[in-house]
Amino acid sequence: MAAKEPDSDGTGDAEAVPDGTGDAEAVPDRVGDAEAEISSEEVVGQLAGHFMGFGAMLKRWRKDARVIQAKAARALGISVRTYRDIENGATPRFSQEQCDALAELLKLDSGERHALLLSNVGTYLRAAPAEGQPEVAAALRLLIDKQMPSPTYLSDRNWNILAYNQAMAELWPWVMEPRANLIRWALTTAEGRATYHDWHKHAMVFVRMLRFALTTHGDDADLLELIEDVKKNPDIRRIWESDADLVEHRDGHVFLASVPTLDYRTIEIVSHVAYPAIMPDCRFVVMTWVEAGVEVEPDATHDALGGVRDAWADETHNSAQEIDRAQGRMAQADRLRDEDLRRARILVSSPEEAAARAGEDSIPLPAISCRMGPDAQLALSPSKRSVTWAVEEAPERWGVTEVAPLTVLARLSWDDLEGQIRAEVRAVVRASLPTDPEGAATTIARYFTEADAWLSLLHEIRAELPSPDGDRSNP
Repeated sequence: MAAKEPDSDGTGDAEAVPDGTGDAEAVPDRVGDAEAEISSEEVVGQLAGHFMGFGAMLKRWRKDARVIQAKAARALGISVRTYRDIENGATPRFSQEQCDALAELLKLDSGERHALLLSNVGTYLRAAPAEGQPEVAAALRLLIDKQMPSPTYLSDRNWNILAYNQAMAELWPWVMEPRANLIRWALTTAEGRATYHDWHKHAMVFVRMLRFALTTHGDDADLLELIEDVKKNPDIRRIWESDADLVEHRDGHVFLASVPTLDYRTIEIVSHVAYPAIMPDCRFVVMTWVEAGVEVEPDATHDALGGVRDAWADETHNSAQEIDRAQGRMAQADRLRDEDLRRARILVSSPEEAAARAGEDSIPLPAISCRMGPDAQLALSPSKRSVTWAVEEAPERWGVTEVAPLTVLARLSWDDLEGQIRAEVRAVVRASLPTDPEGAATTIARYFTEADAWLSLLHEIRAELPSPDGDRSNP
């Protein structure tokens, strides 16, 4: 194990508590105090703050990587003071580039990288597409998000992932990785191979899709690189050399998959593929989970929709008409790109225009906005049950995103909820609950049950903590 790098003051850890007794992050408060009472309200604050807070998570990653604060700050391009404030609870807004730099420095795995991006970028869109890649219109991003709970993604013509929703990110975190590519993942990684039942059948279809792509944009350097990468797998090379059929897409395919994040539980999926009118060379893919609580029978002769199991393996798109249609889409995409008809996000010129996007019934959230950053402006839309989040990116340039109330609550510091901010938080919490009173009451009851469970666990852990004199704490 590498030796611990000293912090800038030479003491070994800049976050040591003032009296030098230990690490301030080890225990947020003196939970060993037998007289301290923990209320349900405090538990909610701790769950959102200490246990789920980004600062505590960031500090843990940094310490695990044995990186000092100054080095982390340099990687982010911010001052050490600003970085320290973030670890102590200030709300950051790192860019995609900053997140990538931090992930590289701290050697974060795919799940941690996922959490880092969700806590900062606040979107599942790749913010900086590579040269030649299309940008994703805000309306299309909204459509992707609205497919929840079905995993959904958007890929370019070479299967590079451009955007995806929360369900996709949670079930298949590989989409968060740099240069995430569906076919490269499916054909060259152990996880991809373990995911698909009858992997060789799927591999054959993916190879046919690559061949079809050669008929529409065979001079694309990115496509040619992808083909060379997957052909390094001997199994793929054999398929490539022995099969000459073409497949354009996987629309309507019903297949079995073992999902790594579900402990490789087998589920049955229907793949739906569409080509957006504003991005006709891209694939909008929704995966519908059709298991519906019934045990999947991998050896069944028919799939969940009543069709012959894996009939798609014999499907081809070899006709000249199919190729001509696909080439027409590519040409239309090139024309649209030349005309620059797409924007990566909604941009407005003033905070008033940003607020207006929340609707006529919007409720300004100035106190919450202050906690989210000096250049943030949030407004609640009760009718849409969403929050419009605007950020001043430059003079007369505001980026606007519509997010769920829970997104705001997850990034909120829960200490000192008095006065104006308490009223605003109450409104946001109410918007996060079902609109009907009975449904809201049921959800609140569930939250109480979960909070009680946390309280019980915390009391047990506190009782097991050694007191200063070496004895166990009193329960």
